[in-house]
Amino acid sequence: MMLRIRYAAALAASVLTACAPALQFSPNDAPTVLAHQALDAPDPGQPGPYEVLTLYYGSGTDRNRPEYRDSVTITTEPVDASKLVDLGSSADERNDYWGFTPKEMPLNARVWYPDGAGPFPLVLVVHGNHNMKDFSDPGYDYLGELLASRGYILASVDENFINGGIREENDARGWFLLKHLGLFREWNEAAGNPVEGKGDMGNIVLMGHSRGGEAVANAAAFNDLTHYPDDASLTFDFGFDIKGIVSIAPVDGQYLPTGRKVVPENVSYLVFHGSHDGDVTSFHGLRIYDRLRFTDDDFHFKSAIYVYRANHGQWNSVWGAHDNGPRSGRILDLRTLIPGQDQRRFAEVYVSAFLETVLKGDERYLPMFRDHRVVGQWLPKTMYVTRYETSAFRPLATFEEDIDVTSGSVPGVTLRGDSLATWRESTLLLRSSNRNNTSASQENQAVWLGWNNRIAGADTTRMGPTAQFTLTLPDGLARSWALGAGSTLDLMLAPTESTPGPRADPDTTSRGEAGDGPRRPGRRPRGGDDDEKPPIDLSVEVEDAQGRTARVALSRYGPVRRPLKTTISMRRDLEEQRFQTLWELVLQTYSIPLGDFGAIDGHLDLQALRHVRLVFDRAVAGEVVVDQIGFSNLDPAFLSARVEQAGR
Repeated sequence: MMLRIRYAAALAASVLTACAPALQFSPNDAPTVLAHQALDAPDPGQPGPYEVLTLYYGSGTDRNRPEYRDSVTITTEPVDASKLVDLGSSADERNDYWGFTPKEMPLNARVWYPDGAGPFPLVLVVHGNHNMKDFSDPGYDYLGELLASRGYILASVDENFINGGIREENDARGWFLLKHLGLFREWNEAAGNPVEGKGDMGNIVLMGHSRGGEAVANAAAFNDLTHYPDDASLTFDFGFDIKGIVSIAPVDGQYLPTGRKVVPENVSYLVFHGSHDGDVTSFHGLRIYDRLRFTDDDFHFKSAIYVYRANHGQWNSVWGAHDNGPRSGRILDLRTLIPGQDQRRFAEVYVSAFLETVLKGDERYLPMFRDHRVVGQWLPKTMYVTRYETSAFRPLATFEEDIDVTSGSVPGVTLRGDSLATWRESTLLLRSSNRNNTSASQENQAVWLGWNNRIAGADTTRMGPTAQFTLTLPDGLARSWALGAGSTLDLMLAPTESTPGPRADPDTTSRGEAGDGPRRPGRRPRGGDDDEKPPIDLSVEVEDAQGRTARVALSRYGPVRRPLKTTISMRRDLEEQRFQTLWELVLQTYSIPLGDFGAIDGHLDLQALRHVRLVFDRAVAGEVVVDQIGFSNLDPAFLSARVEQAGR
C-alpha cells in the first residue's frame, strides 16, 4: 500500500509541476504566461542498458519469406482463420502465391529482446494494409531495437498474407495478435525454449499501425469475450493481462461486430496521427479514443496526439513517404513532410514513454501526454495538439445527453451563456470520410461558443458586456467529489476560423437605426483563407458559494491555436474535391490545478465551488469549440485506491 501511495503522491506532484511551474500571481489579476518546465525524467527515446538479441519464429516452410523458412528459432503450427478471413474472388491467386489457404495461416514474427534473465514486459506490434508482396513487418525495427535495449520484448507480427485487396479482415488482424500472445504464454513455461521465463505475461501492450491501429482495439475487446461476435461457433479463451494499446494513424469502422463499433474498456490508450496523412486522411483514432471506457477501479489514461506535417507511411521504415503508392509524387505534396527520421523519433519518444508509464509504473512521464511542451527538447520541431484524460476524470458537461443546451452531464449541473454571438451544440466533423465508412463525423458532440465584445459602429473602442459561458454546480457536488488543491479542472477546446461580427448598437437599434449590425453568427469576416487572424485566448474563472472568484488565462496551460492548415494534394482542385476544409478540428486538453485558483485567493473554498466560467475577455472576438468539461481528482488518497499495477 505504501508504494501505491508514494506513486499517487508523485503523480499528483508531477501534474502540478508540469501545469503550474513557479507560480507568481498578482492579487487581482491572472498569472503571467510562463514557459513550461522541462520534464524531470530521462529521454525515453534513448537506448537503454541491455544488449539486444533477435530471433524469428514461424512456420519454417514459408515459400516467400526466407526468414520464416530458413531462419526460424522456434517453429509454430498454423491456425485456422477461415471464419475470420474471406479472400473473395482473389482466393485462387492469393492461395497460389502464398502456398496456403485461410485454414492454415502461419504465426510468424521477428522478435527483439533484451540479453537478460527477465521477466520483461511484452509488446506486440502489427502493420496495416499494404502491398502484400512489399513486406511490412520489418518496418518497426527502430522500435524493436530501442525497446529491447530498454528492457522490453517486442515482436513484430507478420500479417502480410491478409494484406492487399481484401476487406473486412480487421477482426482477423486482432485475433492473430491474441494467437501470438498464446504462443508466448506457452513458451514462457516451456523448458529449454529460448524465451522461457523471459516474458512478463502480466504486463502486455499491443501496438498497431493503420488497419493494425484498429486491430489492437479489436484484440482488446476480443480478449474479454468467450465467443466470436460474428459466428459464435468460434470460441475464445484468451484473458491476457493487456494493460494498454497503441494506435498509429488508425482506421476506424473497417470491422463492425454485430454492426456496431468496438468499444475497448479498461486499458490505457495512446493514439497519434499526422496532419499530412495521404492514406488515412482524417484522425479516425479520435473516435476510438472517445469510445474507450474506464469502468473498473484501476488507474488508466488515454492520450491522442496530432502531429503536424507527419504522413502515414513514415511511421514504418519500409513504407516511407509515398502514401498513395508509386504515383504519390504526382498526387501528394511530399515537400511539406517532416523527415522520416524525425517522424520515427516522435514515435520512439512517445511509445517508449507510454510503455514506461503503463508497464513499469513510471509516473514522471504522465504530463507529456497532456502537454507536449514539457518534452519539447526531445521532439521534432513541428506543431502538436494533445488530448488527455484519466480514469480519475468526472465530467460536468460532455454535450452528449440530450438536446437541452442548458443541461449538463450530472443532475443539477446547468449551463448558461451571456452576451454570446454563437451558442450551439453539434457534432464534431473530420476533414474527410474514409473509404470504408462514408461518415466524416468524429462521433462526438461539443459546444460552439462565439463572441464579439465590440459594439458596431465607427467607434471601435466601444465594448459591451464581456461574453461568458457558465456551468453552475448543485450544492454539495464539489464536496462530495472531494475537490481540493490536488484536483484539476479539465476541458478540451479549439478555436475555429470563424469570427462573429460586432454586436448591434443598443442605442441606435432602440431608435430603429441599423448601424453596422451584427454579422450572421459564425460567419467569417471578409478576406481570403490566408488572412492573418488575431490570436485567441480567454480566461477560466471559478466562483465559490460565498461569491469569491479567481481567474486564470487558458493559454497558460497549453497553446490556444487556430486550426492547422493542411494541404496534402499537389493540386488545389484535387484538394477541394477530396476534403471539406483545409484543416482538421482537433481539440486540445487543458488541465488547470484548482490550487492555482486558491493561490490567487487564499479564502476561496474549493469544496464549495458553485460556478465554472469561460470568460471571453482576452480577445475581442472569436469562436471556440469546447468539450469534456469536468474535474480530475488527483488527491493521493484517491489515486492510491485506483492504481494497482504501478509501483509494484
